[in-house]
Amino acid sequence: MPTLARFDRRLAQRGGPRELLRLPAALFATLARLRSAGYERGWLASARAPVPVVSIGNLSAGGTGKTPCVAFLARELERRGLRPGILSRGYGAPGGTRENDEARMLAERLPGIEHEEDPDRVRGAFELVRRGVEVVLLDDGFQHRRLARDLDLVLVDATRPWGLPPPAGGGAPVRACLPRGLLREPPAALARADALIVTRSDQLATSELEALRAELGELAPGRPILLATHRPARLTGPDGRALALAELRGRELDLVSALGNPEAFQRTVEGLGARVREHRAFPDHHLYEAAELGGLGAGMEDDGGRWLLCSEKDAVKLARLRPCHVLGAELELVEGEAVLAALLDALPVPRARLERQALHEGLHG
Repeated sequence: MPTLARFDRRLAQRGGPRELLRLPAALFATLARLRSAGYERGWLASARAPVPVVSIGNLSAGGTGKTPCVAFLARELERRGLRPGILSRGYGAPGGTRENDEARMLAERLPGIEHEEDPDRVRGAFELVRRGVEVVLLDDGFQHRRLARDLDLVLVDATRPWGLPPPAGGGAPVRACLPRGLLREPPAALARADALIVTRSDQLATSELEALRAELGELAPGRPILLATHRPARLTGPDGRALALAELRGRELDLVSALGNPEAFQRTVEGLGARVREHRAFPDHHLYEAAELGGLGAGMEDDGGRWLLCSEKDAVKLARLRPCHVLGAELELVEGEAVLAALLDALPVPRARLERQALHEGLHG
């Protein structure tokens, strides 16, 4: 498992001074409930964009696989003849720029799709509409309720459903709001989702997965629960050349990552048959320095050497320091594909699309 003592690993342990954070966590949860009630009772107003808005979010601060899900949904909407656009906050952009690592990765994976980064989600949505977008994909939008949405999809990481990994000594993971845990809202907030997508569902034993599904069903009664995996899809060398995934089988390598869930990334790599010698894991959105890569990889330009492997999200930041082998993944629905298709097909057709159709029928009718 990752070698660095990340903040979330320390937070996952029980006992000691960290338990003093329970009080501010309880206050955080209370404020989150009050804020949610404000929107539900109309005390706080939501603005509606002139096109459908699909929110992709989660409960916890950390990686649940939102970026692959956004890419998956963008392609699904394009298949339906719609023009999607992606709206994100722009968290973690280096050097004061507005484009962060996820944005650069999405730009590479989805050329031609508009992407706006703006902490003001309402303003950002209207900017996308001005550019001709017909459906807004609101990245990390579950808690950003000032922008009304037509479909609320919430991702739950099967390996870390409540944000934190299990303690090093074993036992149940800590389930608490910030700052004691990583939850942005209490789990009961899942009830307002339109559908839940359990990501990395293949990394749990069947009995554990069924227990999680049962618990999610109690928290969000009547909501469909879809299952997804992060399927390894492509492997590239430091020169950008495509390689077969089978190249990883039996190979010793080092990993470097700045992801919300580095353990899941390592399990994916090991599932392809690689032997991980060292995994140097940094906080999510970390901006690398060259010295932090010292000792990783050996002779990676030589087929007989030890590779340094990273994710596509990390590759966009590491490229300026040191080219690496890169493993890319795609979100794949393994259960509930028809449900998601029905939800997307039920989105209201944008007014601009109706106007174009009416014009076309008038010209050719």
